[in-house]
Amino acid sequence: MLTMLPDDAHNRALVNNVHPPDWINPTPKPRYNLVVIGAGTAGLVTAIGAAGLGAHVALIEKHYMGGDCLNVGCVPSKGLIRASRAWADVRNAGEFGVTIPDGVKYDFGSAMERMRKIRAQISSNDSASRFQSLGVDVFLGTGRFTGSNTIDVDGTTLSFKRAVIATGARAAAFPIPGLAETGYLTNETIFSLTELPTRLAVIGAGAIGCEMAQSFARFGSTVTVFEKECRILPRDDYDGADIVKKAIARDGVHFTCNANILNVESRGSEKVIHYEADGNTTEVVADEILMSIGRAPNVEDLNLDEVGVAYNPRIGVTVNERLQTTNPKIFAAGDICFPYKFTHSADAMARIVIANTLFHGRQKTSALTIPWCTYTEPEIAHVGLRAEDAQAKGHHVQTFTWQLEENDRALLDGETEGFARVHVQEGTDKILGATIVAAHAGDMINEITLAMANGLGMGAIAKTIHPYPTQAEIIKRLGDAYNKTRLTPMVKSLFTRWLAWTR
Repeated sequence: MLTMLPDDAHNRALVNNVHPPDWINPTPKPRYNLVVIGAGTAGLVTAIGAAGLGAHVALIEKHYMGGDCLNVGCVPSKGLIRASRAWADVRNAGEFGVTIPDGVKYDFGSAMERMRKIRAQISSNDSASRFQSLGVDVFLGTGRFTGSNTIDVDGTTLSFKRAVIATGARAAAFPIPGLAETGYLTNETIFSLTELPTRLAVIGAGAIGCEMAQSFARFGSTVTVFEKECRILPRDDYDGADIVKKAIARDGVHFTCNANILNVESRGSEKVIHYEADGNTTEVVADEILMSIGRAPNVEDLNLDEVGVAYNPRIGVTVNERLQTTNPKIFAAGDICFPYKFTHSADAMARIVIANTLFHGRQKTSALTIPWCTYTEPEIAHVGLRAEDAQAKGHHVQTFTWQLEENDRALLDGETEGFARVHVQEGTDKILGATIVAAHAGDMINEITLAMANGLGMGAIAKTIHPYPTQAEIIKRLGDAYNKTRLTPMVKSLFTRWLAWTR
């Protein structure tokens, strides 16, 4: 089990909540309606939701309750991002007429301690004792299937009617020669740092890589990001990702694109990365290396073959749209089985699992409208299809874009980099997808997500009154831009004649 470092009061409080050292597993019930393996977001929501409906539920966790999101993902990363933004605001205060005296410094150790304190505070929501008090039998230990309706937890047998695999995923790593011997960080270990690395190398330019690269650069690290492609954030709108890349670069991050890392070696206390890019071979010296190339599913040690659950070691457990595995008694939810590895999608899948396991529901993942956001500055948020994806599916796409520099509030805030963009089915107001690049894009994308999930189109958005001045007004401007396309030459001619006649 991952050790929570440093060993301070905050981390001890965290561990006492999410994996109490003195925890005694309960006596199993004769049979459970639902046994859930994994206490990350998908497992927690499934367990507490089912128990709240009156089901007998057992929840098994071998590491820390709360999963990646609480312990090594969303919560600590956003704490670090916020601290780095505070320091960036100090440096940029002169733009707003604020004079900062010489000698003002940041304290990386204090910023990390603040993160650990808040994480410990939040952890009470995911604690073993809380779930036990809400009617869930919490078993801390390693769970593995032993039969068609049984799971073993460190020598104790649990019987179930239905089971849910929610074991999540972990940081993946390239088999780069010398990397393991030299040592590297992942999202599971980077938040244990108490001192700022002078030089940080980041392998991978996805969401985690970009967020951490910008944050550490703002604190003062010399950061180099290695990416095999010539762009960052490959799932996102190209123009939006390019804005984010330029913003991160201004914060001091150096991008090495089209990079092929040959090997890594130790040179005293330094870590030396040898790589090839654009036909040239060179090296970068770092104090720490962050591996950020994606996620690998936790399918090991579950004994899935024993119970006929199909899986792929690289992709995860195989499920249908109802989240049912190849064993009809066993379902899965969260990162273990879904390409969109987000806390909010795990939460949504847990609700599907509850309905389908306990009440023979027919809810499907294909009905989900899933947004996502990368929390750089500016943020980039997306929902639905990109234009190229929509066209590949046979849609005729009409795209509307509104620049943030045309928004009064963005001008006043000094946050004019970005845009809102929506893709519409041509000839209709049906929204196919959208991207927002803005300081608070993650909050702003919710309006479009709500519209898409409920069958509302751009006409409904155009009718919606937005308070002035807000950056979210750019979404209404998209609606106005759509409405203008309805004023065809023929319609305008009819209006002109009518107005002339009624004058």
